Amino acid sequence: MVQVKICGLKTADAVDAAVNAGADLVGFVFFKKSPRHVTPAIAGGLAARVPVGVLKVGLTVDATNDELAAITGNGAVDILQLHGVETPERVAEVRRKFGLPVMKALPIAAPDDVAAARAYEGVADRLLFDAKPPSGADRPGGNALAFDWGLLAGTRWNLPWLLAGGLTPDNVQAAIRVSGAPGVDVSSGVETVPGHKDAGLIDAFITAAKAG
Repeated sequence: MVQVKICGLKTADAVDAAVNAGADLVGFVFFKKSPRHVTPAIAGGLAARVPVGVLKVGLTVDATNDELAAITGNGAVDILQLHGVETPERVAEVRRKFGLPVMKALPIAAPDDVAAARAYEGVADRLLFDAKPPSGADRPGGNALAFDWGLLAGTRWNLPWLLAGGLTPDNVQAAIRVSGAPGVDVSSGVETVPGHKDAGLIDAFITAAKAG
């Protein structure tokens, strides 16, 4: 069964919608330039609504150790998602220092990008393949852009991975079929406007992904 992560949750209603629809992972964004940004205190309150068995992911972008300490200090996250330009060495350091699994997001646009991702196989617990942001973008993800899913077709990885970037209820089945992804991640694709999740779209996305 394909795993589904609903990312960028910032309200109780959105968290409840994701959980009730069957999300396997829920994501909180700790990046101030994102319209989905939440503080550690807000995330703590939202995390309390998430039942055991649903993993809580904290998305960060090139965060400092002090920032990561604030994010992880209240138990709001089970996994740290590093969505910046963190090196394999930094991934290993974060994993060791904070004692949490780490998911490394990697931007994909060409075969060389897929090859470069291999450097993270030995240090991360999960990988997330996302589209490269457009030139001049002020955030590395959540830009509603897809990449060529065929770049991942037939690849084999020694750890779980998720496909992200421009996914919607309408295209997620094709994305899974083409890429072979064992998991998918959506944020903007289940929103009516940036930062505002739609319960109906969340349900439609999860239903489509798990039926595909």
